[in-house]
Amino acid sequence: MTDLTKRRLILLSLIALAFVAFFLSGADQLLTLDNLKAEQARFQAWLAEEPFTVAGGFFVIYVVMAALSLPGATLLTLLGGALFGFGWGLVIISFASTLGATLAALIARTLAREPLEQRFAIQLERINAGIRREGAFYLFTLRLIPLFPFFVINLVMGLTRMRLTTFYWVSQLGMLPGTAVYVNAGRELGHLESLAGILSPGLIGSFVLIGLFPWLARALVSIARRRRLARRFARPRRFDHDIVVIGGGSAGLVASYIAAAVKARVALVERDRLGGDCLNTGCVPSKALIRAARVAHEIREAPRYGIQVGAPSVDFPAVMAHIHGAIREVEPHDSRERYEGLGVKVMAGEARLADPWRVGIRDATGERLLTTRHVIIASGARPRVPPLPGLEAIEVLTSDNLWQLEVLPGRLLVLGGGPIGCELGQSFARLGSHVTLVEMGDQLLPREDRDVAAEIEARLDEEGVDVRLATRALRVVPEPDGAGHRLVVASGETESSLSFDRLLVAVGRQANVEGLGLEALGVETRPDGTLAVDDTLQSVLPNVWACGDVSGPYQLTHASAHQAWHATVNALFGELKRFRVSYRALPAVTFSDPEVARVGLNEREALEQGIACEVTRYSLADLDRAIADGHREGYVKVLTVPGKDRLLGATIVGQGAGEMLAEFTLAMTRGIGLNKLLGTIHPYPTRSEAVKATAGVWKNAHKPERVLRWLERYFAWRRGRATPSRESAEVSKTTGS
Repeated sequence: MTDLTKRRLILLSLIALAFVAFFLSGADQLLTLDNLKAEQARFQAWLAEEPFTVAGGFFVIYVVMAALSLPGATLLTLLGGALFGFGWGLVIISFASTLGATLAALIARTLAREPLEQRFAIQLERINAGIRREGAFYLFTLRLIPLFPFFVINLVMGLTRMRLTTFYWVSQLGMLPGTAVYVNAGRELGHLESLAGILSPGLIGSFVLIGLFPWLARALVSIARRRRLARRFARPRRFDHDIVVIGGGSAGLVASYIAAAVKARVALVERDRLGGDCLNTGCVPSKALIRAARVAHEIREAPRYGIQVGAPSVDFPAVMAHIHGAIREVEPHDSRERYEGLGVKVMAGEARLADPWRVGIRDATGERLLTTRHVIIASGARPRVPPLPGLEAIEVLTSDNLWQLEVLPGRLLVLGGGPIGCELGQSFARLGSHVTLVEMGDQLLPREDRDVAAEIEARLDEEGVDVRLATRALRVVPEPDGAGHRLVVASGETESSLSFDRLLVAVGRQANVEGLGLEALGVETRPDGTLAVDDTLQSVLPNVWACGDVSGPYQLTHASAHQAWHATVNALFGELKRFRVSYRALPAVTFSDPEVARVGLNEREALEQGIACEVTRYSLADLDRAIADGHREGYVKVLTVPGKDRLLGATIVGQGAGEMLAEFTLAMTRGIGLNKLLGTIHPYPTRSEAVKATAGVWKNAHKPERVLRWLERYFAWRRGRATPSRESAEVSKTTGS
């Protein structure tokens, strides 16, 4: 055992003894407002006789309680105000609380920083990054706005790399306003002589101030941040716009719409096409392709319904024409004309932040500068292409350029087994391509449960897709005869090669953050490349916000719209009220066949996060509509709080799963449990009945057995027989058994 370990054990033992002594002595019971009020007169007399002894003892006790994170600091603060008055009370408690907080940070650092840094390196690095980025102001913000109890801040900051001297003086300043509020409240309580005094203006004002303090502190922090910015950059005296939105995809369009709807002056800057990926290269074209592929598949499946037809003949250029026709039909919804009609100033060009309030716009005619109170970055993302040797020698297909294909690939190799890879791979196989799908992980759809991935893998295999799991792509090489290329892969220690005519890369997306001028302004990115924003979508610059794919963590169109509302409302009205974005009830659908739809937690995530749950499962093979349709594959799986009907998550695998998911999403959003879903009338025969049936399975597993036994006895009595067992005996006599 090392000397450091011995010292840690000794310190830990002393702290444990102090905790035990605190609670065994009943000190936690003494530190109540009633007790302190009852003993106030005695303390006042003692203070008059021995002021230094009382003040010194109070100081030491406060330091020890703060250092050991014992409960009662708030009441001691009130007592200090009542005993010493506002002036001396503030001085004593301010220094005692800061010294105790610093000792608590030192204890946490000595006991736990080294082992916790090894186990929770990622989480602590985020805090250390905030300290490096904003320095002492990061801690000052935490102190001034008490989102977390002070003792939690003491312990967490002790685990970081912040210098203790910095921790001390920042805590001394940051806690001072809050301490003053509570000391003043204690002083007012000390003057309370009767119940009528409760209604005194001073006391009421003190407690109103306690309630308003977090809001006031947030406003002060906001002002301080703006002044820090103003020292670095020249803030304009007047602004051209309230908001400039960079990016005209799903997030940018929704942000612009909301800002214009509340009569803010908003400019929307887009360098390519309005509508972004969703309209032009993502949701709309992919669903049009999926529909065409499904028609071809249904024609092949027609004989099972008694319909005899020939094999489908796929006219691939006509399929692509159908896809581009769908884009043109939807395009007016995202058009420049529509948004200008709503009051949005739409501009084409490249945007770059000159400073937090100035955005430069460069187009074919030159460059102009816009001033704005707030900037919302919604620049989206693009397909990630891995640095694979030999890849530069071929034209790689991605979800961006796939829609320019003119000839159906004979041999299509799909790299990536996520939602995009599964959707597109299955569609091209149904249109007639020989598809090989390579996934580095040991299952398709890595975010889903294994049983969900197994359903999709089985269907792809059934439809002729060559699925290669746990297979790593190494390099691209030409065929020996020069006709086409091969992808060299490794599965375990074994290398092999896969021939292809076209290679579709679907291994994820990376945020578009380059060229925006963010690095020069200190706006950082996360390890995955997305912009670093807080849960209100605010960056380190208080007037620069981000939403959509560029900020993550979910690169989905409806997630972008969800974020855009929060970013816009927080930007325009954040001084009054801010809204934290929540993904608890965010739905997601993989449009394979069968579809995979999910909201909330699945079993994998619940296990990883240590969340206890109960799983209820209903097979769609038992659903009347599924039987009639001839599509009985799939199931509904819901996670609930053990013993309760409150939903934690739901996963649906099957035809129309995305449409069925909406009811579970509504239930999670509005706090509706399975009992109420069971009591909701569903039309028959529909697939939505699976929701009610799943709730029925849960209810059957939680039926009140004791009540049912009493009911059985009650009905037996009503029929004229004493007990069910006696009735059974009489039946046995009658049958002669």
